[in-house]
Parts: sequence; structure tokens; C-alpha cells
Amino acid sequence: MSVTNLDPDIAARLKRTPDGLVPAVVQQHDSGEVLMLAWMDDEALHRTLTTREATYWSRSRGEYWVKGATSGNTQRVVSVALDCDGDTLLIQVDQTGAACHTGEHTCFDAGRLL
Repeated sequence: MSVTNLDPDIAARLKRTPDGLVPAVVQQHDSGEVLMLAWMDDEALHRTLTTREATYWSRSRGEYWVKGATSGNTQRVVSVALDCDGDTLLIQVDQTGAACHTGEHTCFDAGRLL
């Protein structure tokens, strides 16, 4: 993870995990459907706010990724909100194509547990 240009006022409000990450719940802006959960550090959030392209930190690859850069399944960011505790982001997007790496529209397709 790199040095960031995130607005210091926004950065001060974030409560991060010990490895500097904040979970980001990704939701389709017009239907409210939850599409996926991803992780952001300060730089990923800065890039997302600046470009309106959903940019995340890949814990498995140890690098930034712009959703859809290789798959074409893009997320145009409509809004970003921080929860009351400052420890979770809500990213509302206009999803094109599948949101999940499995090719499904949502990552929450494995069936209800309750």
C-alpha cells in the first residue's frame, strides 16, 4: 500500500483494521441490491472518489484493482458514504455485468443461511 492523497478530514474519520483497511459494502444504487464486499485503504478510497471508478485493495494479490479493468464488469461510483462508527464504507454503484469474480451478478448467491 502506498502513500495517499486522501483528504485529511476524510482520513481522520476512518477506523481501519490493523492492516490499514476498511470494508466496503458495494450496492447497486437504484435497486439497493448488495453486490459484494471489498476492501479499501486510504489510497483506494482516494482513487475511487477522484475517478468515480471503484478501486479496491486486493488482499490476495497485494495490489490495487479497478473493478472491471480486465473483465469489463465495471462499477461507476454514484455515491460513497461512511457509517456512524467510521469503520465501514457504503459504495453505491451502477454495475455493468457481473459483480462477482465467479461471473454471478452478486457475490451473495450461495444461498440463505436463515
